[in-house]
Amino acid sequence: MKVLLTGGAGFIGSHTALELLNSGYQVVVADNLSNSSEESIHRVEKLTGKQVAFYRVDVMDKQALAQVFAKEKPEAVVHFAGLKAVGESTQIPLWYYRNNLDTTLTILELMLEYNVRNIVFSSSATVYSPAAQSPMDESKPNWCTNPYGWTKFMGERIITDCVQANPQLSAVLLRYFNPIGAHESGMIGEDPRDIPNNLMPYIAQVAVGRRDKLHVFGNDYNTPDGTGVRDYIHVVDLAKGHAQAIEYAASHDGTEIFNLGTGCGYSVLDVVHAFERASGVKIPYVIDPRRPGDLDLLCSDPKKANEVLGWKAEHTLDDMCRDMWNWQKNNPNGYGQER
Repeated sequence: MKVLLTGGAGFIGSHTALELLNSGYQVVVADNLSNSSEESIHRVEKLTGKQVAFYRVDVMDKQALAQVFAKEKPEAVVHFAGLKAVGESTQIPLWYYRNNLDTTLTILELMLEYNVRNIVFSSSATVYSPAAQSPMDESKPNWCTNPYGWTKFMGERIITDCVQANPQLSAVLLRYFNPIGAHESGMIGEDPRDIPNNLMPYIAQVAVGRRDKLHVFGNDYNTPDGTGVRDYIHVVDLAKGHAQAIEYAASHDGTEIFNLGTGCGYSVLDVVHAFERASGVKIPYVIDPRRPGDLDLLCSDPKKANEVLGWKAEHTLDDMCRDMWNWQKNNPNGYGQER
């Protein structure tokens, strides 16, 4: 099967490309490289010994993306492309809505036009209501605290409605919790542009000397050590979940939602100490005020994915930190490419 990955040069997309190639899929990547590097695709090719058809296109550009559909004739789409920084989304909400919704609409229109049946959508745990109590299963109520989350919620709704109106389509919506880590080879990993928005790449950049210290936002949460607790998942486990989601979409009708998480929660300081163990480097940090909207605890209930997809996260927090450190120490400046 040939699979189109939109945003496939990014952190999760590149790891998914690798897993799909190793599972016998053909992979096509469409990415505008706004927050990624083509070097990630070259390294995926080196690791797998297989070629990726890469197109530098903006997924919002329907005419350009149509050329990819026409030439490559994919049988499924995994839709990663989109802006993803929660804080930034509150500052430039219109651009988040324009980008994240336009990409989804464009993909669905082209899928109908080119008779592509299956889509797997990169969604997020941010669609869950902060009033709901963890662990979150797929039936928990939805409500978002930021524009980024609303774009994921709306993307889910658009896809669900489109599938309902077009029974030839099949969709799987994957709600990620907190992806971290890197491929065990150390050749591909997370390489954010500018200041990292997520905890793990920030810690790694402190460890490698690119940043002076970690900023911990709040230590007065109702948690064992006062810092926020989250469900962290190894990016390789997450990537494998996409391969199983494609198989599920190909053999089932309608729309299905799955959480991808471990079901285990770790605090910010738990992650800091685990990274110190993995790297042998002391991570200096300071406590800053809480960020608006942050929750005490957010963890998944992955039972449905375990039972229905046959998927289960296998890596521990120590594995995640070990692999992230292996990536960062071998690539202190990330991919080091002009982006």
